[in-house]
Amino acid sequence: MIGMELFSLPLTGFEGSESSDPGSWKNPGVHSLSRETRFPIHLQWFAAEDEGRTEEPTEYKIRKAREEGKVAKSADLTSALILLFGVIALAALGGSMVRTMIEMLRFFLDKAVETDISRDRGVVQSFMNYFIRLTLPIAAIAFITALLGNILQVGFLFTTKTITPDLNKIVPKFGKFVQRAFLSQEAAFNFAKSILKILVVGAISYIIIRSDFPKISRTLTMPFLSSFQTLSITALKIILGSAVALLIFALPDYLFQKRQHLESLKMSKQEIKEERKMIDGDPLVRSRLRERMRQILTQSMLQNVPKADVVVTNPTHYAVALEWNKERMIAPMVTAKGQDNMAFKIREIAQKNSVPLIENKPFARALYSEVEIGDVIPEKYYHVMAVILAEVYKMRNQAAV
Repeated sequence: MIGMELFSLPLTGFEGSESSDPGSWKNPGVHSLSRETRFPIHLQWFAAEDEGRTEEPTEYKIRKAREEGKVAKSADLTSALILLFGVIALAALGGSMVRTMIEMLRFFLDKAVETDISRDRGVVQSFMNYFIRLTLPIAAIAFITALLGNILQVGFLFTTKTITPDLNKIVPKFGKFVQRAFLSQEAAFNFAKSILKILVVGAISYIIIRSDFPKISRTLTMPFLSSFQTLSITALKIILGSAVALLIFALPDYLFQKRQHLESLKMSKQEIKEERKMIDGDPLVRSRLRERMRQILTQSMLQNVPKADVVVTNPTHYAVALEWNKERMIAPMVTAKGQDNMAFKIREIAQKNSVPLIENKPFARALYSEVEIGDVIPEKYYHVMAVILAEVYKMRNQAAV
């Protein structure tokens, strides 16, 4: 399995990219192709900038892509970590595993002489016992390493959308295959990376075998276990060195995958506008809703004017309606206020309902700017309010007489 991974030359892009967006495949040199080329190239093969997707992805799009399992992830980094920790575990547990295999070999040789292995059910149970003892520690370490490697790259993420059946993923698309295999920057990077891996692993193997060649040549005259130990140490050196080298190569690969992931999520200005409408709502609808809310608040506010005890005016620019009920309120409360046209409406309603209008420019302006509707006036205005209420009561007494 190791050899297959090391010597394969993937031409279909990185597995970590996980984006099927054609705009994510970048090809700076594709514009040099003439229109008369024998095989026409579709515009979707070009880079994000060539499609008009020049804006960085929003947090909302990145979050939605993450929920769908589209994240920046390097499969090479996870594989390198599994290989590295697997080799370390193999080196640490190698002695115990060899003793277990020798014990297993003796057990089955003895069983072959004493009983009929094909009819003895205990043989299968013994085999599974030995099998678990040999494979479980390495498999557990590999599983934990794979899990931590993915968490290290993408954090805690669980989604089933990436494994949900999708017919679009299995329908052959020649254009996309050609684009990914031959025209994308990612394919070129992947190909160069694979060649470099082969060269580096080959160089590491050559250096280690050359340095250990005298020991390897002596294994012809050594006992079996001694020669096996010598060859195992050399093999572990090669795998450990290759794992470290692959881990070093995986770090720039992760950065490349992250850049390609963000490239695939780039948006056009129109997409950003549509997203903003979807999240915040249509600006026209929002403005209409705000206008409607203002109308409702205005209507509700004007309904409180006839209940007011006094309306303090500027006299034309500001109008503030005040209500005072000593049984329900700790101080006079502002029930309505307005400026210009709204102030005119408040004065008009007050006159129709015989609510006294008192002109006090500084007080009206201060109440309008400092006190919200439904709040009582500050304590610093109690004296001024007392004077105004006294005048109001005086006006009512005169009208009653």
